[in-house]
Amino acid sequence: MSNELEAFLEYIQVTKALSKKSCEAYRSDLLQIEEITNKPLISLDTNATLKALSSYDNKRTLNRKLSAINAFFAFCFRSEFVQEQQKLKLAKIPKNLPKFLTYEQIGIGVKSIDQSTWIGKRDAAMILFLYATGMRISECLNIRLEDIEGNWLRVRHGKGDKERLIPIAKEALSLLHSYLSDVPFEKEQIWLNYTGKPLSRISAFKITQKYLGVSPHVLRHSYATALILGGADLRVVQELLGHASLLTTQVYTHIQKQNLQDTVLNHHPMA
Repeated sequence: MSNELEAFLEYIQVTKALSKKSCEAYRSDLLQIEEITNKPLISLDTNATLKALSSYDNKRTLNRKLSAINAFFAFCFRSEFVQEQQKLKLAKIPKNLPKFLTYEQIGIGVKSIDQSTWIGKRDAAMILFLYATGMRISECLNIRLEDIEGNWLRVRHGKGDKERLIPIAKEALSLLHSYLSDVPFEKEQIWLNYTGKPLSRISAFKITQKYLGVSPHVLRHSYATALILGGADLRVVQELLGHASLLTTQVYTHIQKQNLQDTVLNHHPMA
């Protein structure tokens, strides 16, 4: 590892205070480039860097590595390791609409669950809870009883350790309380497996896949889509989802435009 790369990794860990996972991702991506070229990253020009990245067909993977390289060169320029700052353009990625389910589709899945056992009630409650809050599955699995304050959920372990408040629909709360009254364990965490231990991400994936045929993340998209189609302000949706940037939330504007177009085509006499 070159001295400049080592200095950059120390900078993002200590000064920027990025998470351990983020630091490891930067280290892996940048170290790969040095290993492929067998040269210090700082000595590569644009052509050499792009040649080293030419083997990556997946544009999202490629953009992640390009972003890491740009961050490294920006650091080197500020630290006066180089006189000019390189900035590589990211690859264009087609804007695919996120997959989502309607409230009716989710309702059919929930009704198919045998809720005569506490496990069944847990599965139904979790599906509705994810759809009612739009939480990331990692956030959902970490919530505790103390995080629910009346009809509100306080997300304390969001991405980037940011805290936010989300209102919870009564239907989801009712099913949650029904599950909690039947669960045979007393734990601070809400979502438990049959042995009383915290539910894993794999188990949560199996639940939504079994009854809805999708991953838990699709319920997050379904939540955002329902809000946008209902006329919610994009910045409000950003706050509810816990997105750091409005750019991340703007993917849902394509759904809004499609809905407007469909409305005109179906109802306007000149369509």
